[in-house]
Amino acid sequence: MNTAPLQGIKVVDFTNVQSGPSCTQLLAWLGADVVKIERPGTGDATRNEIQFDPDCPSYYFLQLNSDKKSLALDAATPDGKDILTRLIKECDIFVENLHPGAMDKLGFSWEVVHKLNPKCIYGTIKGFPISSKYANLKAYEPVAQVTAGAASTTGWWEGPDNVPTQSGAALGDSNTGMHLTIGLLAALCQREKTGEGCYVYQSMHNACLNLCRIKTRDQLTLDRIGYLTQFPQYPDGKFGDFVPRSGNQEGSGVLGWTYKCKNWATDPNDYVYVILQRGAKDFELACKALGFEDWLTNPDFNTADARDRHKQQIWDRIQKFCIDKTKHEVTDILSKAGVPVAPVLSTKEIMTDQSLYDGNTLVKINQGGKVGEFVTVGVPFTLSNFQPAYGPCPTLGGNTDEVLKSIGYTDEQIASFAKNGTTAPMPKTAAK
Repeated sequence: MNTAPLQGIKVVDFTNVQSGPSCTQLLAWLGADVVKIERPGTGDATRNEIQFDPDCPSYYFLQLNSDKKSLALDAATPDGKDILTRLIKECDIFVENLHPGAMDKLGFSWEVVHKLNPKCIYGTIKGFPISSKYANLKAYEPVAQVTAGAASTTGWWEGPDNVPTQSGAALGDSNTGMHLTIGLLAALCQREKTGEGCYVYQSMHNACLNLCRIKTRDQLTLDRIGYLTQFPQYPDGKFGDFVPRSGNQEGSGVLGWTYKCKNWATDPNDYVYVILQRGAKDFELACKALGFEDWLTNPDFNTADARDRHKQQIWDRIQKFCIDKTKHEVTDILSKAGVPVAPVLSTKEIMTDQSLYDGNTLVKINQGGKVGEFVTVGVPFTLSNFQPAYGPCPTLGGNTDEVLKSIGYTDEQIASFAKNGTTAPMPKTAAK
């Protein structure tokens, strides 16, 4: 029995780079038949971006386009419009992430697509909400982060490094793709009731803002009382009228920080993150594991509120505990006492951790050829009765004939499309 959740769902993928492809790749891994439309001759921009070999597609492309079919198509030509129209008439989901107005200009707006196929769900990714004063800005990953509160609340709050800082995580790109996926799956469920597809609009800004929800919580609190007890600036620093940056302090009411370990001078990631919970029993266990049992009777430390007022003393003392141990030794000691703790792991450490090659967390895909095997991040959740099959990425236009035949075109028509520039670049004319 095929238990793929999206078996039988047809997706036309008119997206490129990262935000859209991350969404459609997940749909493919969940069993959907995804046809990726790429410009003849060049394809998705990421094919040739940050390449490790000029003759191979980049890992950027490979990690976002597994298990798709590639149709080389210039949808601006008359034949290209006819082909895209046929695909849309037969698909369940159409996804695009072109700049605002581009699909309308091409002739495939939501209104047009809905008339062509009322059951088709139309997913779109744009930089900002339609109502936003920034709606016409060209959006990249950092643009989403700096306008959604991520950058202004990330980084150090004082000194020369007190600058808005971009997260290493793709909050504006892949995160947006995951948010759109949620919307598309909701639309599929809705279609079961209504019989019609709907328009799913996902902005990069809103996806990023959703992950900054706790910062809007902090803003509400700041507006009410004028300070934030969990922040390093409390109690002696000054707060403005906006949520400041807070270094590595944990974002909720517990006291967390990143500490240097003994090899920090030669290993930039020999650090550990330690959290002191607010509960009395949890704090007692942590004190015993750290050897700080005097804190249990000291009024400066023996309540959570008192600890908020004496953060620097706490950080300084835990730092002394960690500095003569490796991050793994600290983790081993404190985790046995139930203390929330973890080593800071580099990408190399993560990708060489064999326990993560469990069929979903990290997966190996055999692309063949000069690329060979590569590693990517798999489906981020597991289903008890379904295991995704992670297949290779398509070559540019590698499924063009197959896709065209499946929607009724003859061999003669397919050959003419290649000659007239619809599915292959027009041959260059010799200079006279």
